[in-house]
Amino acid sequence: MRTTDRGRGDPMTLDAPGDGGARYWLLGFNPAAKLIAALVLAVGLVPAVDAVTGGVVLAAVLPLVLFSGADRRTLLVLGVPFLFMGLSSGLVNLLYGEAGPLGALGAAVRLLAIALPGILAAVSSDPTETADSLVQRLRIPERPAMGVLAALRLIPLLAGQWRTITLARRARGLEAGHNPVAMTALFFGRLFALLVRSIRTGTLLATAMDARAFGTGPRSHARTSRWRPADTLLVAACPVLLAAAYAVSAGLGTLTLLFG
Repeated sequence: MRTTDRGRGDPMTLDAPGDGGARYWLLGFNPAAKLIAALVLAVGLVPAVDAVTGGVVLAAVLPLVLFSGADRRTLLVLGVPFLFMGLSSGLVNLLYGEAGPLGALGAAVRLLAIALPGILAAVSSDPTETADSLVQRLRIPERPAMGVLAALRLIPLLAGQWRTITLARRARGLEAGHNPVAMTALFFGRLFALLVRSIRTGTLLATAMDARAFGTGPRSHARTSRWRPADTLLVAACPVLLAAAYAVSAGLGTLTLLFG
């Protein structure tokens, strides 16, 4: 995710109207704060299996999609699997679960409420800033932090390699036409080729990191990961939101606990 200067300002202050500042509001928070907030919400929603508790959290988090800075194409690419995940979870619980339609709805809403904060944290965070915050703020060792950065940076590269493999095979006349069997075989062939290339790329990256002595001792940092009061407020707001969700569910008499 590419960030802009307007998205790196103080998240408590929005840019002038018409400058797009409100759209990039989430980008101003520290990535570590967003990851902690997503983790708190995910862990807090694990015990509740009813639809109301997860629904309150989902209703509170869903509007933040508009302020994530993601463009329409990114939202579409992420939104379709996200909705499919919720619908499939509800359908499976409806067909094979014992709680009936309400239990299936609760499972779907709970899954969406757990996944959405993590997706927003990933979409609205620059990979480099995320790695810096993991090392400086969360005290994550540099090797796994740099591994996360490398993985995020390699996603566009893998997409380009997939297109290259597809075009190369098409140039050699390997086309499936309208045959679904041949289409499936060619797909898994391209997938295997991409796996081989990704392993080779990962090996080169690991060698380069070892040559630069990552993880062998303290290192200096070119960028400082800043933690602002707004980041503290973001993390503190998550337990408040969870408490409100549980209170609403308990007040309506719909609260159902996983281990109850």
